[in-house]
Amino acid sequence: MKFENNWRYKTLENLEKDNWGSIPDNESYLVTTIHKLRKKPLIEYTIEDLRIMIGQNLGLSYLIPIALEELEKDILAEGDFYEGDLLHNVLESDTNYWKKEKGNWDHIINLCESNLSKLLEFDTTESIRNKWIQGIENLKSLN
Repeated sequence: MKFENNWRYKTLENLEKDNWGSIPDNESYLVTTIHKLRKKPLIEYTIEDLRIMIGQNLGLSYLIPIALEELEKDILAEGDFYEGDLLHNVLESDTNYWKKEKGNWDHIINLCESNLSKLLEFDTTESIRNKWIQGIENLKSLN
């Protein structure tokens, strides 16, 4: 996907040309947060913001490339849950995105393969490690 030069300074609402309106009253933390994040410039997104939105399969065309940059710096980039939670949500994101965006698919596969020993040796629970490995295998099988 080709982006404008200043796309990171825009919000998902601007980029997707889709205004969800104001936050409904008495909504959950997640719904409230997502509404707020859609109005936040992408340049200001934190790892946690990326984790939340990608985990909900929102704005993937814009957020996955940013997440890949963060994962290049640290494959175990951490939101609010645990080291590697961003990677987990990226690996679990919508398969249709990965089928369409072959360049980004190649990128995440290469990142994971070059960091595989780090993922396998990292001191975490077996459950989290298995989620990473299964996510990588599932993504590999797409293309």
